[in-house]
Amino acid sequence: MSHIRIVVADQAEAIFYDLSSLKAHPIEVARMSDPAAHLHDRDFSSDRPGRSYESFGKARHAIAGENDPRRREAVKFAKEIAGRLDQDRRKKEYDKLIVVAAAPFRSLMRTEFSNDTTACIVHEVPKDLVHSPVEVLREHLPTTAQELKSA
Repeated sequence: MSHIRIVVADQAEAIFYDLSSLKAHPIEVARMSDPAAHLHDRDFSSDRPGRSYESFGKARHAIAGENDPRRREAVKFAKEIAGRLDQDRRKKEYDKLIVVAAAPFRSLMRTEFSNDTTACIVHEVPKDLVHSPVEVLREHLPTTAQELKSA
């Protein structure tokens, strides 16, 4: 019998479900959250950007930060999710993975997944269903093995 893990995530929360079969009801097994995802941009840093002189003339201007603090926080949370999935895979808690997340965050997570975890992905749902009931999630999951990519 194969074990299917589902991760439903956004930048602030991740819910992990297990499926014993494609026809089974998803069972929640873990939940992670990132409280920093709810902070305002002004709460991420207290400093104003630095100032610089033009190379020619006397004009000064602010130096914009290269990294958006909200994006940095999202990448950090994606790494935490990827680490949890990798740890669970090594403990053989699942051998197939279904990823449910909206496009921008799903892409961040995939970047952080190890090669072995990526190889376990059999289906992806490009929707943000973190705050949806399990019944809505169930509607978006495959019901037959033919709908899955081979893992």
